[in-house]
Amino acid sequence: MALGTATAPYELRFGAGRICLDLLATTHPGERLGSVEVLRAWIAGSGLVPPGTPLAHADPSWLPGFRELRELVGQLVQEWLHPGAPPQYPGALLQSVGAPSYDRTLVRVNDIARTAPPAPRAVRTHDGLLVRELDAPPGAAALLAVVARDAVELLTDPVARACLRQCAGDNCPIVYLDTSRGHRRRWCSSEVCGNRERVARHRRRAARV
Repeated sequence: MALGTATAPYELRFGAGRICLDLLATTHPGERLGSVEVLRAWIAGSGLVPPGTPLAHADPSWLPGFRELRELVGQLVQEWLHPGAPPQYPGALLQSVGAPSYDRTLVRVNDIARTAPPAPRAVRTHDGLLVRELDAPPGAAALLAVVARDAVELLTDPVARACLRQCAGDNCPIVYLDTSRGHRRRWCSSEVCGNRERVARHRRRAARV
């Protein structure tokens, strides 16, 4: 999949454990959904559509909807992680229009989730295997509904909700599901934030010698 020059593959993170949380990760360390090319790459990479789904019809008008849903889900997740605290999730929407009430945010996410998601169909390949395709090119509202439903399912599932964690890395806002044994995972990525923490500890030890 060609990403053009808008972003590099490593700049899109897909390890949060849920599609809605992967959407939240597109704000760190800066805005990732800055072009429709990157949005197409995120839609494909997140598993929101089956591999190979054509997305050439996606246009810049899709971007505001995904950014809005990202802000709404971010507020709901942060409210669960930090009850009663001021909104911590970075983004322009909440800052520009004022933080909406939790109930209004729920209403909006529920409204987005109400749209029918893309219809799947089973297709037989040349070697006889069945693969999943979409019945028609997916529209923005249908794809947003999938993400919104994922957020609703996550936040209403007590077991999954209890696994929500915010990365312990310095200045890292990424939220993920801690499904590790013993629930001891501390970082969004051992290779990124975890490695930074190990390097910082090494430097502190070296400075004391």
